[in-house]
Amino acid sequence: MPTSTHTPADPVRLTHPEWSKDAVIYQINQRHFTPEGTLAAAAEHLPRLRDLGVDILWLMPINPIGEQNRKGGLGSPYAVRDYLAVNPEFGTLEDLRGFVDYDQPGLREYMADAMAHWVREADVDGFRCDVAGYVPVDFWEAARAQLEQIKTVFLLAEWENRDLHVGAFDATYAWSWNETMHHIAHGRASATDLKV
Repeated sequence: MPTSTHTPADPVRLTHPEWSKDAVIYQINQRHFTPEGTLAAAAEHLPRLRDLGVDILWLMPINPIGEQNRKGGLGSPYAVRDYLAVNPEFGTLEDLRGFVDYDQPGLREYMADAMAHWVREADVDGFRCDVAGYVPVDFWEAARAQLEQIKTVFLLAEWENRDLHVGAFDATYAWSWNETMHHIAHGRASATDLKV
């Protein structure tokens, strides 16, 4: 029998975040963590968990649970029915977004102050903000107001949502417009499609 001549490649050297080296991980079973069993209710406990020294929260699966061949009344949270949805028992996608980032006053203050720092100290004229749609609009509006107290700035959101233009961003990406223009150029759409 021939022997393999395959030599395994050197393992990739990972760079771990410095903050993770001594991090305390805490698991939350959303259904039992609060009487309400929702993400919104769990979010109210984030400051308490931080005070306990928790650095990383590990959520049980947040997806809808499969129903076919379900064992018991609730079924297993690991029997995922839809990997792209939030179990309505726990709340909505917006509730999950709120749980993960910007509902904490300290975080909001820190991020807005960081932006203001660069405007004050380096006289930058504005920022391009990655995946801006994953951050609540009211944060961007408050941050913009804070920056405008220093000087007039230009903010570009790497997102496509007209609500961001009301009180936060000067410009957003135009992916759908670009795609429509591409289709027009290739004869797969007409100029009237730009009105949609």
